[in-house]
Amino acid sequence: MNVKNFIVGGIVGGIVDWLLGWLFYGIIFKDTFPGGDTMNMMMIVLGCFSVGFFISYIFIHWASISKLMTGMKAGAIIGIFMGLISGFFDNESVAEPDYKVLAIGVAISIVMCACVGGSIAVVNDKLK
Repeated sequence: MNVKNFIVGGIVGGIVDWLLGWLFYGIIFKDTFPGGDTMNMMMIVLGCFSVGFFISYIFIHWASISKLMTGMKAGAIIGIFMGLISGFFDNESVAEPDYKVLAIGVAISIVMCACVGGSIAVVNDKLK
């Protein structure tokens, strides 16, 4: 595994994830996903970088993805599953889940992971 690509890709992916999370959850859908006063910014940043490094690891270690469209497609597929997993677990103790909010969350996850995947693929291509 190319450690340099993994680290740089993970950092770039984490930054892209953080920026898109701020855009989607902090601005566009802030009424749908209210954060409140108890948000722990450190946990959010660590979560964003975890996504970046997770996708970077997959792209470098298992898939050798270094093309923008391939990275976006693979990222979108990862995003589907990540969105579904978090949506299902977020609703595990709710008597009547809000399926509209769950679907919006999955759609956001798809777009965010597609962009993260594309950015990591571009980094991999540039660092060859």
